[in-house]
Amino acid sequence: MTIDATMVGRSYAAAESYQVGREKIREFAAAIGDPNPAYTGADAVAPPTFAFMLGSRALEQLLNDEELGLRLDRIVHGAQKFSYTRPIKAGDDIAATATITTVRKAGDVEVIMYETALTTVDGEPIATSTSTISHNRGES
Repeated sequence: MTIDATMVGRSYAAAESYQVGREKIREFAAAIGDPNPAYTGADAVAPPTFAFMLGSRALEQLLNDEELGLRLDRIVHGAQKFSYTRPIKAGDDIAATATITTVRKAGDVEVIMYETALTTVDGEPIATSTSTISHNRGES
């Protein structure tokens, strides 16, 4: 199957929420080489790109949708933009839902834009990201 406009609006929720821990924030900040003290201590907040890790759990559901027929080895992740309502903090229990917002074809390449909403499990908005992936169905 190929991607078409009927797939716009499909949503994919991460299988489980993610409990943000102080240690995970500290490890993430160390991995990206950012020594900002805001990322440590009892009131730690996560670096802005931490949201990608949380959203990737919903993206995984999108990529595993058999009806879309996407192959990970044929995908290039394009642009991504984050918009925050508030910082991600240690102690947050976060749910992620990815929704396909646009699809278009350019030859063998399918360009899929999707939006990922991050909220607390109680529904408080935290952040939204918009992303683009390109998938090539052509022969290799």
